[in-house]
Amino acid sequence: MKKIKVAVIGAGHLGKIHARIYAQFKNCELIGICDTDPEKANTHAQSFSTKAYTDYTQLLNKVDAVSIATPTSSHFKIASEFLKHKVHVMVEKPITKKIVEAEKLINLAKKNKVLLQVGHVERFNPAIKALARLCKDPQFIECHRLSPFPLRGTDVSVILDLMIHDIDIVLSLVRSPVKSIHAIGVKAISQFEDIANVRLTFANGTVCNLTSSRISDDVMRKIRIFQKNSYISLDYALQKIIMYKKTGIKITKKEIAVEKKEPLVEELYSFIQCIKTKKTPLVQGQDAKEALNIALKITKIIQKNQNNIL
Repeated sequence: MKKIKVAVIGAGHLGKIHARIYAQFKNCELIGICDTDPEKANTHAQSFSTKAYTDYTQLLNKVDAVSIATPTSSHFKIASEFLKHKVHVMVEKPITKKIVEAEKLINLAKKNKVLLQVGHVERFNPAIKALARLCKDPQFIECHRLSPFPLRGTDVSVILDLMIHDIDIVLSLVRSPVKSIHAIGVKAISQFEDIANVRLTFANGTVCNLTSSRISDDVMRKIRIFQKNSYISLDYALQKIIMYKKTGIKITKKEIAVEKKEPLVEELYSFIQCIKTKKTPLVQGQDAKEALNIALKITKIIQKNQNNIL
């Protein structure tokens, strides 16, 4: 069976993991790792027995697919070049910094009949897949995503860096238009918002409260869902679900069985399988554009509130 030739663009934290996973897949051939930093590219290329590149354009005609794990500001330029050359693209979230850029990538993928998958990795978390089966009619959703200040990914706000994961998950669970947004945020350490709290109200009546911070001592990634006669608590990191259910006058507590897997392995495996079987990716460009749209609206509201205070 013909192996899919793949390359990784960006040899940072995520890019290294992408390369490690592709190198393990039997149906893939890792053609190269590209980074503008020659030392990074060479180090990781040697680790995975592949070739180092500093210019991604040298890979345009050598690969069937790429993972793009570069800063968000470069996503559009790099992804568009590969899509124009009929290369399947897996680009990390957020898809781009602007809606118009996301739309152009979606149209390029459609025009050239190639896949555009976006790295909303929590969709591939086995616990989230189990949660989707339990979430019938959510009335209130609460999300917390907290972490210490990172040394990477600070070219965007905490909304585009962290909260966008939860925005995507909530949109996939509720499946109703967002009716109103209330948001506050603070620039504490970086030039962008480092902590934010958002309240989304959906057209079907569901309300969601999201809190994201990258200036926390503790790491927390949890989602809690309240619906009629039940409450579900999910820990993303532990891949653990606890369900509380009312039956008559009794409330029962049950841990839902989840087969633990590495979400990024599942995500990249799905990407390769979609290429081979010509199936639609779980997270398409359109899904990522919708999450980006809400994230940018949140950012605009926060900035407007800050300007009013000043």
